[in-house]
Amino acid sequence: MAASLHHSIWSLRPLSSQHSISGNINSKKSISRIGMQYGKNNYRSESRRGMRFQRSNCKANSITDVAKLYLGMDFGTSGARYAIIDKEGVIHSEGKRDYPLYLNGDAVDWVRSWKTTLFSLLEDIPVTLRSLVASISIDGTSATTLILDSKTGEALARPLLYNESCPDALPIVKSIAPLNHTVCSGSSTLCKLVSWWTSSDSSKESAVLMHQSDWLLWILHGKIGVSDYNNALKVGYDPELESYPPWLKSQPYSHVLPTIQAPGTIISTLKEDIRTKLGFPEDCVVCTGTTDSIAAFLAARATQPGKAVTSLGSTLAIKLLSTTRIEDARFGVYSHRLDDKWLVGGASNTGGAVLRQLFSDEQLENLSMQINPMEASSLDYYPLPAEGERFPIADPKMVPRLSPRPECDAAYLHGILESIARIEAKGYALLKDLGATEAEEVFTAGGGSKNDKWTKIRERVLGLPVSRALQTEAAYGAALLALKATEQG
Repeated sequence: MAASLHHSIWSLRPLSSQHSISGNINSKKSISRIGMQYGKNNYRSESRRGMRFQRSNCKANSITDVAKLYLGMDFGTSGARYAIIDKEGVIHSEGKRDYPLYLNGDAVDWVRSWKTTLFSLLEDIPVTLRSLVASISIDGTSATTLILDSKTGEALARPLLYNESCPDALPIVKSIAPLNHTVCSGSSTLCKLVSWWTSSDSSKESAVLMHQSDWLLWILHGKIGVSDYNNALKVGYDPELESYPPWLKSQPYSHVLPTIQAPGTIISTLKEDIRTKLGFPEDCVVCTGTTDSIAAFLAARATQPGKAVTSLGSTLAIKLLSTTRIEDARFGVYSHRLDDKWLVGGASNTGGAVLRQLFSDEQLENLSMQINPMEASSLDYYPLPAEGERFPIADPKMVPRLSPRPECDAAYLHGILESIARIEAKGYALLKDLGATEAEEVFTAGGGSKNDKWTKIRERVLGLPVSRALQTEAAYGAALLALKATEQG
């Protein structure tokens, strides 16, 4: 079994960075806890210009006092970020890049876009910090799949993105996988592999499957076909048995599956050509990564069973650290292994998207100020942006319930916020009913975490302590994995 999740790095408190980049790095909002803003990105490194340094009371922030730094990169749906931390969890630099739009015919050339962004981020890191980077890790979107030629590294097909479905492969996958298994979804990595296998005319003998973060890391270390057990969950890997199950190993495409390591495991040193060109140290290592959602959970420092993170973005997603593993494809519930614990979760279609349909940002702020969060709302809604719900109720035909609407807009908003909180509570109750550890404390990420009135409503409805997570950037969680690799190694 891998080292315990109670490893000290998971509970590091992220401190404000001393060295953050301004200039030509694109960000719509500040991504530094000290509130620095970044300008537009022209996809050329401008990190040497416009750097600014801020004084810090933390001695570890001084470059002269830092022995080693750890680099994490997050490749999300629309762009990528990096974060550099020291062994105390202090952030020394952060940056963001949007993906450049390259077209190959009518389709986006994601391979070129991601690779360009990877090197843009590396070039954006201040030169003075690069020589101190001891290890690197990357997270990527779950179930984003690439099929490569293991001999040449060339892509044998276009990447299949996290949200792409392969319904043609679903009946085949359901016929071989256990009932309600995580792979029994059209968007699973295994469905994407089976779809390619049954429809492609390209050579299959030397093919290898890699997830987005695996592929990006391969560019840095050069050892093709290595993945981690978080990314590999949706291709059918069993993290409890630490192997692919017999029903999967018996398939004709099993040789395409990657080798699996625990997240945060050293793979190799950074390739010499990249190291010498960009000024990284000779002993800088590259380690296995994870998915973007797992990295974000790690960043929130929810380190004990019963600790949970609710993400209040366009949708409502909950993740809970549990001592027991639960799986139920009916509700989209599955468990990721985190060392000797399990990260279980589900996602509802309710959330901020509904609020944006009904209120402007200014209205949300002003109306929230009029709400007494200690008073329960008598309004019973089920706010959805459109027809269909998946968790905690699995009903693709569920219709939104947002009436009756009172004359008072503040009362209406109160009813919606409280109804979303009730859905959140039902979600945690469902996880408990399925066998997960009972939630004891909830950290909040996403835009909804900024609404203090909503936080107090949720705390009352959940009957649990609720607070805003100090750090939620997945890049920070990836940097913690990079730190973990060197401390284990």
